[in-house]
Amino acid sequence: MEIEKVKCLIIGSGPAGYTAAIYASRAGLNPVLYQGLQPGGQLTITNDVENYPGYPQGINGPQMMEDFKTQAERFGTDVRYGIATAVDFSSKPHKVTFDDQKVIEAHTVIISTGASAKWLGLESEARLNGSGVSACAVCDGFFYRGQDVAIIGAGDTAAEEATYLANLCKKVYMIVRRDEMRASTIMQERVKNTKNIEILWNSITDEILGKHTVEAVRVKNTLTDETREIPVAGFFVAIGHKPNSDIFADYLNLDENGYIRTIPGTTKTNVDGVFACGDVQDFTYRQAVTAAGSGCMAALDAERYLAAQAIH
Repeated sequence: MEIEKVKCLIIGSGPAGYTAAIYASRAGLNPVLYQGLQPGGQLTITNDVENYPGYPQGINGPQMMEDFKTQAERFGTDVRYGIATAVDFSSKPHKVTFDDQKVIEAHTVIISTGASAKWLGLESEARLNGSGVSACAVCDGFFYRGQDVAIIGAGDTAAEEATYLANLCKKVYMIVRRDEMRASTIMQERVKNTKNIEILWNSITDEILGKHTVEAVRVKNTLTDETREIPVAGFFVAIGHKPNSDIFADYLNLDENGYIRTIPGTTKTNVDGVFACGDVQDFTYRQAVTAAGSGCMAALDAERYLAAQAIH
């Protein structure tokens, strides 16, 4: 198996990975970045990004990630296609295998593998993703101000996003599978006390309707099997995210949801020389701008680690 030695390896692209690459390149770490399964990360399925500073007119998500990549490459980042298939953090340098055929031995590893939204699995959901279907109310709610929308989910994230949407939208239909919510009591009260949120209990999404954009949602009552069509312009999925961290579970400390634990105020993991940034370690914010910020932190942490180890 082919072996290559590098100073800094970045696993995953997206705002965190590319920002880490920009900083690491400019610091002379000669980073190698593997883009992973979804080059550009979740932003590649986001049509319009209007909340990232520096783009006053907004920007298309895939184009934004192409800009990040171009900037990283400009400073010398070696951007490659490939998927990490095995890791060994038991000794130094750290070893990461890509595509089951190439081993990278790295003095520092920056993990920016992100998180993947959980979806319902409907054909219409996939077809209309980015055309009215979204997994991020904070990212996309603004586009539906003054309109009716639906959101599915029953946890704290769903409750928080429903109240966020209620400030922008005319009406929010909250689809809840059971006769109760999993959200904390305070979040439930907030939802129930918001006049323009209607909770549809014991309900599931039967189909999202619309040819080119979302026009309505067909909701099925699980007790009566009755269906009803509700006209909406946007459909938000808030049933959780899954961090892409499984491959690291044998070596890194993960929380109960699978997010990589980092030392507060840093991107350091429990393994020396391994850093985590972006959504793979961020359960709370999950925004492009916070991911980019943590990517900057990871590169600076890696640079300081190498300097302390006298690795040049």
